[in-house]
Amino acid sequence: MLTVLLAIGALYYFYFLPKKTLIVKSILPSGSVSDSIVVYKSERKLLLYYRSKPMKTYSISLGDSPVGHKEKEGDEKTPEGLYNISGRNPNSKYHLSLRISYPNEQDKLNAEKNGYSPGGDIMIHGLPNSTGFLEEYYISNDWTDGCIAVTNEEIEEIWGAVKDGTPIFINK
Repeated sequence: MLTVLLAIGALYYFYFLPKKTLIVKSILPSGSVSDSIVVYKSERKLLLYYRSKPMKTYSISLGDSPVGHKEKEGDEKTPEGLYNISGRNPNSKYHLSLRISYPNEQDKLNAEKNGYSPGGDIMIHGLPNSTGFLEEYYISNDWTDGCIAVTNEEIEEIWGAVKDGTPIFINK
């Protein structure tokens, strides 16, 4: 009887459950330095570059309303344009965070002209510190308030490769 149950369980496991593809992730060599970052919002990709050559590509999650340029506080959009990494927070409520220099002067002028705050606190960060069993949700969905999110392992790698002042170009 036990053999039959094991056979049925194995059949269910291998035949009916969704198949996960084995993904081999590359790791940046220790000491790697990126001199620029490019984000493609529509493709949900962040690329680290060194001397105009891509070093590594990461899958990203964005805000709940990712299409279009961030214009005001609370719109849950990720800004588009040229910014830089303007700081870092090792004690973030997310697993590490790199500050993006949004809003720039043009963003501030546009918001002022339209009578609202441009917002701020746009980051590249890891998952919430209290993710627990919801990690797969965070990896598979747009969930931030306009930030760019990667896995905890990935933000550790990016954190080590990116210095403050590094330019970041965020595309549609």
